[in-house]
Amino acid sequence: MQVTGIFTLLVIVSTCIISYQGFKSSNFYARYEFEIEKILLYRDYKRLVTSAFVHVGWQHLVFNMITLFFFSFGLENALGSWWLMLLYFASVVGGNLLSLLIHRANPGYSSVGASGAINGVIFASIVLNPSMYIFFLPGWLFGLIYILYSIYGIRSQKDNIGHESHLGGAITGIVTAICLRPGILSQNMVTILLLLLPTMAFMIIIIKRPQLLLVDNLWFKNQYNYTVDDRYNVQKKNTQQEVDRILDKISKKGLNSLSRKEREVLEDYSRR
Repeated sequence: MQVTGIFTLLVIVSTCIISYQGFKSSNFYARYEFEIEKILLYRDYKRLVTSAFVHVGWQHLVFNMITLFFFSFGLENALGSWWLMLLYFASVVGGNLLSLLIHRANPGYSSVGASGAINGVIFASIVLNPSMYIFFLPGWLFGLIYILYSIYGIRSQKDNIGHESHLGGAITGIVTAICLRPGILSQNMVTILLLLLPTMAFMIIIIKRPQLLLVDNLWFKNQYNYTVDDRYNVQKKNTQQEVDRILDKISKKGLNSLSRKEREVLEDYSRR
C-alpha cells in the first residue's frame, strides 16, 4: 500500500526545525536567506533553495506550514511523493529566480519563506481541479485574483511581501503540473489560460518594457550598473548604517535595550 503524505510531513518538520535555528541565531538566518548580492556576486546559489526553510518569525512559519498542510496532502495523493517533491523544489527555485530577475539591480534585496513553493502547490492543485473551493471562491477565480494581486504588488512595491516569489512559484507550479499531467491542457484549458495569460503579459513587460517596473534585465539596463566595488560599497554602507543605529540606541536606552540580533550584529562588526 502506498504511503501518502510522507513528503509533506518531512517538509513541515524540517522547515520548522531549520526556521527555529534561524530564530535563535541571526548568523544562521543570514547564511541561508535569499539575498541578491550573495547570489550574484558570491555565487551562493544554494540560497535559491535554502531560503524556503527559514522564516522571519513564528507567525510567518505557522501560516505557511498550515497552508502547506491543507493543500499538499491532496496533491501528494494525486501525484505521488516523488513528483510532489519535484514540483515543490521547482517552485522554490522558480519563485526565487523571478525575484532575482526583478531585483537584480538591488544588491541589498533579501527574502525568506516557503511561500513560493506553497503557491506552486496551490496553483498546481487549481489547474488539476479548477472546481475546488478556496476561501469560498472557485479555485480558478481565487487563482486569477491572486495573480492580479501579485502583479499589482510587484508593480506598486507598497508592502514588504515577496510578491515576486509568490508569482514565480505559482507559474512554476502550473507549468510543472501540466508537464506531469498533460491531459489537463485539454480538460482545463480555460482555467489554465485565465491564469497564464495575465502572467505571460506581465513577463513580456519585464522583458520588453522593464523600465515600467524599474527593474533590470538582460535586455534593458537601468542607469545603475553595479560593479563588484559598487556592491561592496552598498553592503558596507548598509552595515555601517545599522551599526550607527544600534550605537545610537545604546546611547539613548543603554546596552540592555539591545535585542539578541542587534548584539550579534555588533559582535560581527567588531570581528571585522
